[in-house]
Order: sequence, then C-alpha cells, then structure tokens
Amino acid sequence: MDTAQSESAARERREFVSLLSSRVRDVFVRKPFFVDGGTDLVTLCRALSERRLSEAMIDDGGRIGVFTTTDLRDALLRPEPPAHLAVREVATFNPWSVALDDELFDALILMLRHRVHRVVVRDGEAVVGVLGQLDLMAFVANHSHIIALEIANAGDLAALKTAARQIDSLVGVLQADGVRVEVIAGLVGELNRQVFRRLWEMLAPAELQANSCLIVMGSEGRGEQIIKTDQDNALLLADGFDFPELGPVTQAFTDALIDFGYPPCSGGIMLSRPLWQQSLSAFKDTLRQWVYGPEGQAAGGKDEGPMNLAIFLDAVAVAGDAELLAEARAHLDRLIGSDVPYLARFARAVEQFREDGSWWSRLPGLRGRAAAEIDIKKLGIFPIVHGVRALALEHRIAARGTAGRLQALRAAGAIDTALEGDLMEALRFLMGLKLANNLRQIAERRAPGNAVRLTDLGTLERQALKDSLAIVRNFKASLARHYRFDAL
Repeated sequence: MDTAQSESAARERREFVSLLSSRVRDVFVRKPFFVDGGTDLVTLCRALSERRLSEAMIDDGGRIGVFTTTDLRDALLRPEPPAHLAVREVATFNPWSVALDDELFDALILMLRHRVHRVVVRDGEAVVGVLGQLDLMAFVANHSHIIALEIANAGDLAALKTAARQIDSLVGVLQADGVRVEVIAGLVGELNRQVFRRLWEMLAPAELQANSCLIVMGSEGRGEQIIKTDQDNALLLADGFDFPELGPVTQAFTDALIDFGYPPCSGGIMLSRPLWQQSLSAFKDTLRQWVYGPEGQAAGGKDEGPMNLAIFLDAVAVAGDAELLAEARAHLDRLIGSDVPYLARFARAVEQFREDGSWWSRLPGLRGRAAAEIDIKKLGIFPIVHGVRALALEHRIAARGTAGRLQALRAAGAIDTALEGDLMEALRFLMGLKLANNLRQIAERRAPGNAVRLTDLGTLERQALKDSLAIVRNFKASLARHYRFDAL
C-alpha cells in the first residue's frame, strides 16, 4: 500500500470512529415536516416534492407517525385512489426514536436491528428532527459504505461472504483506534446477526422461514463474541410442520458460515446437527432431559445437559417466528421453577476451572513456568458470565447480555452496586485483553484462542489482570456462600 492509500485508510478509520463516539446532536438533524393525519396522499406528495423531502411526520390527534416513500409504494397497491386516501391510513406510527444526547452508535444499532433507514430524534418528549442513514453517511462523508448495507443488498452467497469478511478488518480498525470493547462487541454482534438472517433468507424457502425460528446462542447470543471463534446456533420448528429437505438446507447454512469465516463449533452446537434442529415439542422434551438428566444414562456417563442448557440460556431469535423461542424458554422456566438444589448445581460450574497459585502469587513479576500463558476465558471470563447467568436464571431475568443481566440483578436487589461495577469493569478488561490477544494471534498467523502469553503483557496490564482475577475469585466465593456449594 502506498503513502496516499495509507493516509486514505487512516482517514477513513478516524471518520468511522467519529461515527461511533459522537452524539446525535453532533449530526445535522433535519427539522421535521409535520402534516395532519387527514391529509390526502396527493396533497402530501406535492408538498414533499416542493420541499425536496422523502418523508413527513404525521400528527394524528397527538399520535405521531412517519410517512416515507416506502409507505407510498405500499399505498399505491391499495384499491383507493391516492387522492382519496388519508395519510393516517398508510403511515407508520410509534416510530423508533433516539434522544439528542444518545450516541450515534445507538442510532446506528437501532437502524441495523430493526432494518429501518431513519429514526425520529427527540428532546424529551418533543420531536425535533429525523436522522437517516444518509445523514450518518454525510457525517462521515468520505466513508463510502457501511457493512450492514452490503449485507442487506447481497444478492448471492459470494456478495454476502465479502460483506461478512469485512467485519474482521473492521474489528481491528476499531480496536486500534481505542473504541470501547463493549461498543465493538455490540456492533459486531448486530452485523453478525444481519449476516445470519440474510443467509437464512437466501437458503431457506419461505414456508420453512415462516414455520421456524433461527437462534444464536452462547457469546453470540449475549452479544459478547467479537472475533469469530465458533458457531452456536439452532433451529426450532413449529409443531406439525414437516420439511423433507431440512437436512440439506441446514447443512448448506453451516457450510456457508464456515466459508464466511465462522469456524464450526467443536461441540457440534450447530443447526446442521439433529439435536439442534427440532420441533418445539421435541425440544421441550430435550430441555427436560437437560434439567433432570437423560433417562437410562449409565452411571458415571458424561452429562452434557448443563453445558447445553447454559448455552441455550443465552439464545436470541435471529429470523423466523420468535414465539417458538419464547415458548421454549417459558417451558424451561417452568421446569426449573425455584428448584434451589438444581440452581446450585448449575451455578457450581464456575468452580470447574481454577487458577494456578504458582503464577497467581507472583503477578505482575513472573518468572519460569509461570510466565508461560493462561486461559483468559476459563479463569476470567467464564466465571463472571456463568455466575451472572446463574443468578439471572434464579431471578427470572430476561436479559441475555452480561451487562444487562448485571443491571437487572442490581435493580432487583440481588447484587449491590459495588459488585455490579466491579464485575463489569473486570469483564470489560478481560474482553479487551482477549480481543487484543486474538488480534495479535491473527497477525502472527496463529488461530485465535483463549491462551494469553503473560510475557506479552506490560506491567500495568499484568496488574490489571491480577486485580480482575481477584474480583473473579471473590465473586466465586460469594456464589459458593449463596448457593452453599459445600452442601452439594
């Protein structure tokens, strides 16, 4: 890459970062053009043409809505002549909105998540403007495209693969420019779901899409996976729906994701496997087995139910009928109820990985074998994530992300504000350390993993690691007291 290209790439990075760190009020927000809900479409379109606008705000007796050219397209398919059709009949009411002091990142995520091209901007309850995707692009005028638009417009697998592969390079750019790790994770999570949804739309016939629910689980479901490390996905089918070609479709989905750079799950948690492509009734029975243990299991046999259950607890719907997932989760809540012994056994998984005191006691000044490497996920991230997940299960908290669960637990009085802050700070540091380590591994042409070489860390990082692991250790101790692990 020559000097000019390098400078251009650096400029684009700075411009994109400005998008993620600025506020809505920093962008030119178009003033709203209001019309009465009884205005006919011909009159309204004439007014929009005179003002060179593509949308109008609708005030229908205090009910606020938006009319866009998309609504006009749908209106022209109706039997009523446009001149006799009131805009209230075709406008979209209760539109998505953001506040002036929200981050632009929040507005972008809202557009991506709900696949809308504009959001209403409010100052308190008052509507002060409309923010569209073109406004965002104008704010970063030299940034020629956004990955989400490429995903949405992908017409074949090759185009979708190109868009998906760009997510990796985006991660490196954002990390190098100091964007907060939770912002990166949120953006990457939304883009990944866009990829999964668009791929499913390409591969699954309409009848299959309508009678199923595509879900992602684990760190992908929590929105905490940044670097592509594995696939955790499944498919729930409506009871009574039979689709003979299901196998080839789900296998094509898994194969395409692998080709896009999403590695297969080593534990086989992919919708191409029979366990993860079941009807709702069959999956409810599977959940029962995960909770109570499979019938006829040999003594001493490995029971993967708790692990599978933990992964499923993070599930979110990506495409299809989300009620199928909601019913499955409600069934799980009924199965567990207030079964304290089960909750204790479930939570006790935080103790399955223990730190080695031979290096723990000597951080941050390490020597010998202790200076080798540690598994940052097993020793740090997993105990926080699973411990919070167990508490969320106990308190029937619907949030899927660890941060959301911590906030809900604190609001419910299950943890105090200090513990919420400590755990979130530790998780943020550990996720950032893992991300930096993964990017370093990729640069060294190594597969991204969880092993961190302690000699790669500076003195401050080592101290922060020691402090974070101390928080983890104290959290595990509090869980042991809460669930009385010693009585199990």
